Amino acid sequence: MNYWLLKTEPNTYSWDDLKAEPNRRDYWDGVRNYQARNLMKTMKVGDLAFFYHSVVKPQSIMGIVRIVREAYPDPTQFDPQSPYFDPKSSPENPRWVAVDIEYVTDIEPPITREELKAIPELANMMLLKKGSRLSVQPVTPEEWQIILALRNIHL
Repeated sequence: MNYWLLKTEPNTYSWDDLKAEPNRRDYWDGVRNYQARNLMKTMKVGDLAFFYHSVVKPQSIMGIVRIVREAYPDPTQFDPQSPYFDPKSSPENPRWVAVDIEYVTDIEPPITREELKAIPELANMMLLKKGSRLSVQPVTPEEWQIILALRNIHL
């Protein structure tokens, strides 16, 4: 199993938005960075991810999701009405992918970025690196376990 962190701006798509979806499932779309896209292409059904609110104060891990469908062409790239439309992409040669996720559990209280930064063992975590802006990031098994232990979460 692999572990991930998925960043979103809550005014675009929030943890509460996911929880309001039928069956608490939705697709993760709109990724327009090649490195993040390539990471999404390696996701497998059953992988787990932290759902992270960025560009708010405090930035926080809100909960955990499971990957329930592996990478497929992101439908928003073909929709001229979508903010994620890409005129250089076509159904025959799609450039961008989406994955489907489902709610697993809330993290109560949410784990803030500041809380994570205070843990020496997480110093090398991609999220905490200066200049790290990827919306899809790998999380090591060790980092995953350290973060779960902060709220005594057992999956």
